[in-house]
Amino acid sequence: MKRVIALLMVLCCLLTLTCSIAFAESATTRIKDIAKVQGVRSNQLVGYGLVVGLNGTGDSNKTVETLQSVVNMLKDFGVSISQSSLKTKNVAAVMVTAIIPPFTREGDTIDITVSSMGDAKSIQGGTLVQTPLKAGNGTVYAVAQGPVSTGGISASSGGSSSQKNFPTVGTTPNGAIVEHSVEDNLGTDGTLSLSLSQPDFTTASRITQVINSRFGSIAKASNPGRIDIKVPISYRTNVVGFVASLEELPVTPDNIAKVVVNERTGTIVMGGNVSVDSIAITQGGFSISVEKTTDVSQPQPFSYGKTIVTKKSDVNVQEDKASSIVLPATADISDIVGALNAVGATPRDVISILQAIKAAGALHADLEII
Repeated sequence: MKRVIALLMVLCCLLTLTCSIAFAESATTRIKDIAKVQGVRSNQLVGYGLVVGLNGTGDSNKTVETLQSVVNMLKDFGVSISQSSLKTKNVAAVMVTAIIPPFTREGDTIDITVSSMGDAKSIQGGTLVQTPLKAGNGTVYAVAQGPVSTGGISASSGGSSSQKNFPTVGTTPNGAIVEHSVEDNLGTDGTLSLSLSQPDFTTASRITQVINSRFGSIAKASNPGRIDIKVPISYRTNVVGFVASLEELPVTPDNIAKVVVNERTGTIVMGGNVSVDSIAITQGGFSISVEKTTDVSQPQPFSYGKTIVTKKSDVNVQEDKASSIVLPATADISDIVGALNAVGATPRDVISILQAIKAAGALHADLEII
C-alpha cells in the first residue's frame, strides 16, 4: 500500500530513487533574458579555398577539384601548368566557415573553421590561402587566410595507424578580416521590435504592459512572439540607451504547464503550475517463476533396462493483491515534496503512470518524453 501511495504522489510531482527532482516555476526576470531586439543576430559565412604546405598528407591526384583549383590559382600568378603534371599531396581543398557577429565593422577579425572536403589525411601544419567568405546573399563579408591548427594527429606505419581527434578539421583564431560591415540600422526609422525566445500570449502581454507603464503607450504586441515599439523622441539620438533601459525592465514570464521526463537518466522536471484532477488508480502486479528439476530412472538389477534421465518443470504464478487509492484534485504540489525523497519508484513506473494519467485526461500539462 505504501508503494502505491508513493507512486501516486509521483504522478502529482516527480520522483525516482536515483533520479534528480526539479520544479520549473516562473520567476521575475529581465526582458533581456527572454527576448532580443529583432535584426540583432549573427550571420553565417562560407568559402572554398586551398590549404598548402602539408607534409604529404594532402589530397591525392584523384581529387579533381583540388587539381583544377591549383591550376586556376597558378594562372592568377602567371604560371601555366597542365593538370596532369600536378602532384597535390601537399595541398588540400577545404571549406571555410565562420560566424560574423552583429554590428561588426571593417577591419575586425573573426575566427574561422577549416574542413577538408577531399581525401586528405591531415591538414595539420598547413596554411590557408586567401579565401573570400560569402553570406547567403552572395556578398563577400570577410577574407580568410592563415595557419591552420587541428589539435589532432594521425600517424601510420607498418600496417598500424593511430589517430587523435580529427586532423582533417582545423581552426584559425582571428583568421578572417571583415571587409564589409553588417547593417546596423537599429531604430533609425523610429521603431524597433522585440522577439520572444519562447512565444507566449501572456508573456507578450506582460512585457507590453511593463514597457508602457515605464515609457508610455509605445509598445504593442503584434503576435505572441513579437512586440513592436516606437522609440520615444527623447531617445531618438540614443537608441542604445533606450534598448538598455528596455532590457533591464523586470517581467514575470508565463509558461504552459509541462512535464518533461528523461527516460535514460530518470530525471523528471515538472512546472509548479501543473495540476491533477481527482482520479482513482489501481496498482497490482504478479510474478512468474519456473523451476526445473532432473529425475533419474534406474532399472532393476540384472535387468535389460536402461537408465533414463527425465526433466520436470514446475511453473508457479504468484499475483500480488491489487491496491486502490483515490487521489484528490490538487493544484499545489509543494506540500508533498518532503515526502517524495523517502519513496522509491523506478523511472519506468513513473513514466507509465504519468502516461496513463495523461491518457485519462486527469493530468493538465503537456507530457514530453526525451
